[in-house]
Parts: sequence; structure tokens; C-alpha cells
Amino acid sequence: MRRSGRILAETIDEVLAAVAPGVSTADLDAVAERRIRAEGAVPSFLGYKGFTASICASLNDEIVHGIPSPKRVLAEGDLLSLDFGAIWEGYHSDSAVTVFVGAAPSEEAARLVKTTEASLDAAIEVIRPGGRLSDIGFAVESVAGPAGFGIVREYGGHGIGRALHEDPFIQNWGLPGRGPDLRPGLVVAVEPMLNLGGEETRVLADGWTVVTADGSLSAHFEHTIAVTEDGPEVLTARH
Repeated sequence: MRRSGRILAETIDEVLAAVAPGVSTADLDAVAERRIRAEGAVPSFLGYKGFTASICASLNDEIVHGIPSPKRVLAEGDLLSLDFGAIWEGYHSDSAVTVFVGAAPSEEAARLVKTTEASLDAAIEVIRPGGRLSDIGFAVESVAGPAGFGIVREYGGHGIGRALHEDPFIQNWGLPGRGPDLRPGLVVAVEPMLNLGGEETRVLADGWTVVTADGSLSAHFEHTIAVTEDGPEVLTARH
């Protein structure tokens, strides 16, 4: 899983370097698939329950599961959330990042992205032996709630290993000290999704793309994290 995570981190770096106005989300998908396969890995998402691409590319009010398309061309100032998955020798990794395209963002949009990433950082800190599963969601909510952002509830994190999505489901809110113990050997994908407006969502006619119900901007960050005796190890960390 460390190797799978390293491949994914390097793939993300390469794709982010290609993000620019005038580039399509299909172009980014092609970069990701080439890099993943060049490393001897396989894209997790391609063909997953019928999904037709190697990455998810979600723009502005799209929260998750946006389908890359040559018709979706990035514009100056777009908010772009990219979600990636790779399989190396049967083991999955999963990671997401939100970035701005070209232009400097509005102050509120910048705060949304910064807070979403900070909520993931807070969650990572509590993924250690002696903790409980609900500590993760509590950590996310402790950062996101006071900032006034909508916390997406229909979707969340998950266990990960020989399958992309394994038990347990990891919600991004709740009280601490509940649920299963966090024990060495457990690997989880933690992924806060925050909206500039309310928490409500809806799914578009394509059956995949999840958007904010009120049309507000959304941000999404994710890492694959292992519980070790010494605390959290972020397997998809980028350097």
C-alpha cells in the first residue's frame, strides 16, 4: 500500500502541473492514466461500477464524481477538485485535492479550500492507536463547523485495502470516542467535503456527478492513511 500511495502521489503532482486555462478535464485524465500505468499500476476508478474515466474531475459547485470530458475545458478562476485512485499488486490507494485554475480566488473561496485541507490535517492527527473511529469525524467538524461551511453528509471516507471501498464508512461529523478502535494495520481513506453554502447535495442526470443543491462552491481533500504503532502514516503524501 505504501508503493500504491507513492505512485498516486507522483501522479497527482504530474496532473497538477498540467492544470491551466484551456486544458480539458479529459486531458488531465489522460495524464493520470499514462502515469499510473507507466508505474505498473492500474487506475482504480476506470470501469468501477461503470465509471468511464481514471480520475474524477469536479468543477466549482460539483462536489465529487465529476466525469472527465473533452468538452469540460478549464477556465480562469475555476475551482477544480480532482480525485485519484490506483491499484498496485492488488492494493488500492485513494487521494483528492482541490486547486484553483489560473486566477487568484475570492477570499471566501480561498478560505473554503484552506479550511477543507485543514480539516483533513486535523483528522489525520487523531488516527492513532487508542483512538476511536468517530474521533475522525469529530476532528473534521471541529475545524469545518466554526468556519461556517456546510459539511457534506451523504458521502464520506472509508476503509481501503484490497478493495477501493471497504468498511468502515467514515463520516465527517459526530461525537468523539465512539465506534471501532483505531488499531495498527487499519488503513483508511479520509475525505472531508465542504460547501461554501449548505450541506445539501443532488446528483446530476449522468448518475455520477454530485453537486451542491444551492449551487455554492465545494472543496474536497483526501488521503490514504495507515494506523501504525507510532501514529498516522499518510501513504499518499506528496513532497
